[in-house]
Amino acid sequence: MYPHLALLAYLIDRVFGEFNFIKSYKHPIIYMGDMIKWFEKNFYKDSKVRGAILTLFVVGSVFLVTFFIESFVTNTFVLAILASIAISSKMLYDEVKKVINKPQNIKYLVSRDTKELSQSDIYKASIETYAENLSDGVVAPLFYLLIFGLKGAFVYKAINTLDSMVGYKIKRYKNFGYFSAKLDDLANFIPSRITAIIIGGDIKKIFSCARFYESPNAGYPICAMAYRVGVKLGGDTKYFGKVKKKPYFGEGRERIKKDDVLKALQTQRRVDVLIITGVGVLSQSFPLNL
Repeated sequence: MYPHLALLAYLIDRVFGEFNFIKSYKHPIIYMGDMIKWFEKNFYKDSKVRGAILTLFVVGSVFLVTFFIESFVTNTFVLAILASIAISSKMLYDEVKKVINKPQNIKYLVSRDTKELSQSDIYKASIETYAENLSDGVVAPLFYLLIFGLKGAFVYKAINTLDSMVGYKIKRYKNFGYFSAKLDDLANFIPSRITAIIIGGDIKKIFSCARFYESPNAGYPICAMAYRVGVKLGGDTKYFGKVKKKPYFGEGRERIKKDDVLKALQTQRRVDVLIITGVGVLSQSFPLNL
């Protein structure tokens, strides 16, 4: 396990975020996305086999690069700086908070159609994406970083990026993105449930609520946040011009207000305390390599 690496990486991300202050900096996720686009442009076929090759190509490439880096860089602090890039805690918090004053920014955070969203719908989408991305962007990469080191965090990000680009259940990606979507479901199985526990609340209610969500994982943090904030999330949502029927999650108000978004964001304090304390305790049992 790599608790010192995970703890340092999380703290670095909480302070510096995405290192946007560095000129001409290009996030590794962009390179992964370019790799996926290149493969799709040159080798796309409506085939599960071709989609599986895409997944193996991207995940394998990322594994080899990070394995190579770990082979030559042994300083924990240097590795932590690199690993922090895989964690999106500060960016997630900041971007969701911006939506309160700039509702149009919601289009950058969600995959649903946003042009016809009411103010309440925008706030609801903000809370849902914050909850779901606490798992995808924070807990999951940290979980794999803790267990497998740098390569674990970035292999997870490669899987998650594949799912976000070709994992949609539309005609073009039904077969081509099948393997990527299933691998993402598997990778997020444990982290999504850990995230729900971190968010807090009545675990029995949360786990019962999440069973009705189409995704095997996304429902857990979203249901937990719905109960924590005291609102109803979910409901019918439009994607790519088509309305998708979804049940409601939670037992509170359907009309979401600005204060509800702020209440959801207050969860960050609990996340920080539990992660720093939990990983910090683990680090006591492992030597630190500086």
